[in-house]
Amino acid sequence: MANNNEQQKQGQVQVNMTPEVEKGVYSNLAIMGFTPTEFIMDFVFHHPGMPRANVQSRVVMSPVQAKRLMRLLEQNMANYEKSFGAIKLPEDSSPTQNGPISPFKIN
Repeated sequence: MANNNEQQKQGQVQVNMTPEVEKGVYSNLAIMGFTPTEFIMDFVFHHPGMPRANVQSRVVMSPVQAKRLMRLLEQNMANYEKSFGAIKLPEDSSPTQNGPISPFKIN
């Protein structure tokens, strides 16, 4: 127990993962909404040409944690592009496009 208390004092958390969660899920569409106290993110797999799509996972977090996630994503995206080059989005290269065509969208 003393070890866990020392880790918590230093801001470290031991994270465990079940084999089921470790497999992960694939998502090519994200839908986000929010309330005054929560951000709700649904991660969806949409098979092209199919009229329906299933939510693979839902994540609900506080606005503070959502902002931390945003910063973590920005930092990791910058690191990724520094290593592998810029990621080009289809909607950024087509000035005649009527709105984004990316499978990820924000509501």
